[in-house]
Amino acid sequence: MKKWWLAVVVLLLLTSCSSQDAGGPFPSKNIELVAPASPGGGWDTTARAMQKVFDDEGIVKKPIQVINKPGGGGEVGWKYLESRDGHSLAINSSLLITNNLLGQSDLSYQNFTPIAILATEWEAVVVPKGSEINSVKELMTKLKKDPKSLKIGVAPGLGNDDHLSFVQAAKTFGVNVPKLDFLVYKSGGDVATVLLGNHIDAATMSVSEAKEQYKAGRVKILAVSSPKRLKGLEKVPTWKEEGVDMVFPHWRGVMGPPNMSEEEIAYWDQRIGQMVKTDAWKEILKNNEWEPFYKDSGESKKFLEEQYQMYKHLLNDSGLTQ
Repeated sequence: MKKWWLAVVVLLLLTSCSSQDAGGPFPSKNIELVAPASPGGGWDTTARAMQKVFDDEGIVKKPIQVINKPGGGGEVGWKYLESRDGHSLAINSSLLITNNLLGQSDLSYQNFTPIAILATEWEAVVVPKGSEINSVKELMTKLKKDPKSLKIGVAPGLGNDDHLSFVQAAKTFGVNVPKLDFLVYKSGGDVATVLLGNHIDAATMSVSEAKEQYKAGRVKILAVSSPKRLKGLEKVPTWKEEGVDMVFPHWRGVMGPPNMSEEEIAYWDQRIGQMVKTDAWKEILKNNEWEPFYKDSGESKKFLEEQYQMYKHLLNDSGLTQ
């Protein structure tokens, strides 16, 4: 009899220890939101926006900290996430895909757990106010005739969304894309400066970067990559209206480390799904001129697979990869 009771006690102790090791119901400790860049940029702004809504709306009960891990175009922050557990999430974007395809990183979206796509900006093609070019059809006609006839500004490097959205549209028009004369600058602000100084003929940039100059009457936005005309830019056509069947989002999302449990994924699906419905989140989107673009974990996985294939083809079309 004593041996029987002893076995029961041992079993209970083992079960208790196992439960404690597992940490109990998820989440069992503080939450990290990794911004793979310095404070102030888009990734950091997204992480802090999530932190604020989670805290203010009481959606996540555990304390949340934003961790900045700049370097390598996201590489440092994403490498950090790779060794964490489901209590850590990181902001991502298309650079997670293109860095890998360009051979600049061994990490890709397959190394992580898709959690959500959160929001997007859209891309714009811009020319100086005094330019003789008044439509993207005129722009592309010139480039089709002579790809080096115009200097096109882009930042901060080839292979990003600004560059590849232009590549996709130009290819549709039959332009010899690898021969295009792209001039690369450090920032969107630098591109705007040289455009306003008429040192380049056109620029491809995010709508948020172009809108201020457009509102001031200094530039013409020839087209935007959104599915419909944008609020505040009602006179600017979409690429679709200009004959190019293209919608090109400049998205940001969030992912978790590899090997997350179904419980952890379900937790974040529920909490982030709740977050994007709040008035507080909608106000953040409005203030940052972001568009709602929410996709849950399952939809995000499919979306990333589609994006990978698209970017693979675009980088090949651009001449950056073979």
